[in-house]
Amino acid sequence: MVAAVESWNARRGGLVRGITWALDGPVLSLITDDGDSRLPLEAGLWLRFQVESGLGIPARYCLGYSAVQGPTEAEHHRCPVGQGAERGFQCGPCFARDDFRFMHDFHRSGIGPPGLRAYLAQPHWLYAATFADGTTKVGTASERSKWTRLAEQGAIAAQYVARARDGSVVRVLEDAVSKEVGLTQFVRGAAKFSALLQPRTGTQLDACNRDAAGVVREFLDNLALDGFETITEQWERSTFADAVTGAGQRIAYPQALDSGGHGMRLDSMVGSYALVAVDEADTVFLADLAALKGHKIRFGGYATEVPALQESLF
Repeated sequence: MVAAVESWNARRGGLVRGITWALDGPVLSLITDDGDSRLPLEAGLWLRFQVESGLGIPARYCLGYSAVQGPTEAEHHRCPVGQGAERGFQCGPCFARDDFRFMHDFHRSGIGPPGLRAYLAQPHWLYAATFADGTTKVGTASERSKWTRLAEQGAIAAQYVARARDGSVVRVLEDAVSKEVGLTQFVRGAAKFSALLQPRTGTQLDACNRDAAGVVREFLDNLALDGFETITEQWERSTFADAVTGAGQRIAYPQALDSGGHGMRLDSMVGSYALVAVDEADTVFLADLAALKGHKIRFGGYATEVPALQESLF
């Protein structure tokens, strides 16, 4: 059954905050007239929308800021003036108000507001995540986001390699693994998308991840640092990702998602990357819905225009 929109305003559209995941699947998060809304994304759902663009429209809108109250609670505030983003997805004043801006340097500086300190005081997990071309990164997740962090990043295979006492210890572990083992801490979204156009087989990716995780555990077992334990735990990917992560060549979605009208049926998703069908086309496309982040969209009777050159490929 196709999921329903949580509010009438979400059904009309809004400012896209991005794609988030829960155990029951992904959602499109929107800032609407009555606050934050969520559109559940399921197989078979048709998304028909137009992206606001043109003269006087910023390249990306500011998405506001977050105030962290504790280990599991954070309150999102929309940008007070609704202006364009200046850095990433925030204007200068919203960036200055955002509690999460302290997070990436807290293990070195010790500086952060009380709510963020409480968030970082909870147990954290160190993982090794492998993407569709075999690239493997090291990363961290809080107790609250243990599963969803990997789902939102678009991991194909992943293992948890350590459980740390808190967020400061896990960041020290992450830096050490990156420096001594050589695993990156960041994989660009464009690289993940390109890899999914022709992904390696699941068997190959599982082997890549298993080998990398083993090397990381061996390093951690000999690391002189208190506050963590090495573990072996497999991350289980959502079955909604099976089709988009399967082996085979795919075609990139034929239109940019920062303007124009679009109509797509969701078939499968991993992270923000969706296998979609469009009207009057016999093939499926790979689309990165993260491209909608920071844009205002309006739902309606829209369709994707497939270029004539692309049609000749079908």
